[in-house]
Amino acid sequence: MTELVPPPSTSGKSLLERVEDALLPLINLVFLLLMFFIVAGQLANEPLPELPGTARMEQQRPPEADLMVRADGRWQVAGETLEGNRLLQALPAPDEQNPLRIAADEALTMADLENLLQLLEEGGYDEVLLLTEPAA
Repeated sequence: MTELVPPPSTSGKSLLERVEDALLPLINLVFLLLMFFIVAGQLANEPLPELPGTARMEQQRPPEADLMVRADGRWQVAGETLEGNRLLQALPAPDEQNPLRIAADEALTMADLENLLQLLEEGGYDEVLLLTEPAA
């Protein structure tokens, strides 16, 4: 009886030789990718950008806030410590397009922050932004 499917053509090569021949294009591709990344890595002269949270210089400068509230409850506007009666006069006028930016110390109590927000609301500030630092 004759077989319907002819035996695979091996052209006289063993199984190991056929596997090696099949892997050769893959080896060539990996080599070319390796060469590409070596050359591309040498062409970049610019250093990598600093990632947020890793730059210590940014943590040392004060935040760009209109009002800074310290842990002991002191208020600072443009580096000047103010009392409650002068605070509203020193702040920029209420503006719906640019809300008041507040940077509060992390040790500030919620009661002190609530008192400040109530004072600002009485002064006409309907919207404020509370600035925070990203978690390290």
